[in-house]
Amino acid sequence: MEYTVHKLGQLAGISGRTLRYYDEIGILKPARINSSGYRLYGQAEVDRLQQILFYRELDVSLENIKIIINDRGFNAAKALQEHHDKLLAKREQLDILIANVRKTISVTEGRNTMTNKEKFEGFKQKLIDNNEEKYGLEVRKKYGDNIVDQSNSKVKGMTQEQYEEVTKLAAEIDETLHAAFQTTDPAGELAQKAAELHRQWISYYWSSYSREAHAGLAQMYVDDERFTAYYDQLQAGTAAFFRDAIHIYTSKKE
Repeated sequence: MEYTVHKLGQLAGISGRTLRYYDEIGILKPARINSSGYRLYGQAEVDRLQQILFYRELDVSLENIKIIINDRGFNAAKALQEHHDKLLAKREQLDILIANVRKTISVTEGRNTMTNKEKFEGFKQKLIDNNEEKYGLEVRKKYGDNIVDQSNSKVKGMTQEQYEEVTKLAAEIDETLHAAFQTTDPAGELAQKAAELHRQWISYYWSSYSREAHAGLAQMYVDDERFTAYYDQLQAGTAAFFRDAIHIYTSKKE
């Protein structure tokens, strides 16, 4: 069976404009275009669209989805299992937040009590899940499950003040890095400040800091296209600039 843009859009619950855009950016091409100029989609395209929408539901950018599903080694069955696992984790995260809200309501109504630590459990779990989604596979492959699990445990043990600080640091890194990039000097004051802020940020996650590991992480920002896409969304070349700044920072003698 074949679907027109209109029919496939109705089936998937998305607009025809979205499907035409997916075609334009090369993420979902039609099976063929008929003599009247209409895009027609077959079963393979339907299955591919399902994968795309799964990734979108998990907040993966279109640029990264394109890289993933156009990879010759892409395995649809394996991807579905990963979607399943991540959606379960997302549901667990939402369940924690829902339970947190319910308990907070009961506290405000005087029916229960709640420690300050409990108030932030759901938010810390979200932080872990977001980091796993962005960096999990690559970091686990490079550093091992034990190191990553220790990092997640450290996050769960954060105090309210630590959680607020690490969130503030992430925003400050982006702002400083953007300003530093305009100087074009990775050894400059702003770039080195961004590298120092980055060291402070990862120290909230790592059980111990080493310059070698810091430099290795920075190299991943360039070697892995998904990391590069994240930093280059600000401006092309930012990932490489940040890598250079961190390498200069970690090469300095204490």
